[in-house]
Amino acid sequence: MRKSAERDPRLLNRVVTAGDARRLAWAGLGLAVFGLSALVARSGEVPEAEQAVFRWVNGLPNVLSAPMQITQLLGILGVGPIVAAVALILRLPRLAVAALAVTLLKLAAERVVWYVLDISRARPGVTEPVVVVRGNAPATGAGFVSGHVVLVTGLAWIVTPYLRGRWRIVPWIVVALVSLARVYLGAHNPLDVVGGLGLGTAIGAGVALALRLPGPRKRREPGVGA
Repeated sequence: MRKSAERDPRLLNRVVTAGDARRLAWAGLGLAVFGLSALVARSGEVPEAEQAVFRWVNGLPNVLSAPMQITQLLGILGVGPIVAAVALILRLPRLAVAALAVTLLKLAAERVVWYVLDISRARPGVTEPVVVVRGNAPATGAGFVSGHVVLVTGLAWIVTPYLRGRWRIVPWIVVALVSLARVYLGAHNPLDVVGGLGLGTAIGAGVALALRLPGPRKRREPGVGA
């Protein structure tokens, strides 16, 4: 049986080198998306177009409330350590370190946004004229960026290379659902989510590059399946 890319240093170097430029480009794009979002959010105002998107998502039927409240739990802080623990069980130490690194960088990045960049745009409960706050979603406090989205996006970047076939799309489905849930529940405006996607991409791609995680697998190379 062939060893995985992480367990075979020669395979790791060959595969990761081929993906370095791509990861670097994605990290740069993520920072650009975050930067543009931050420029708009810094004013504290919510543009009319963004309000329209918020009203559409937040106004979806109440029957979605329970599943969306469950879905958002995939973005809580404890998910990172859980991914790290599963990685250790599967004897993938680089992935475990990457999951913890993404979690810590997410915490650090939020504080940079709030205290260094001084972006304190409030949540929809304050900024939106009409809002339905569901479940235990906070109605006040800083809304930019969505920490849930930052975390799941960063984790998606480091987990995806270890999956194969159609399983590779699962982390990104999680990202999409958590992003939708945070707006639907009234916890964030759409731009908070977009900024989170950008920042999470920068963190995830950057960690994958720094730790030289395996790149996209060829069909014949083994990966972690279900």
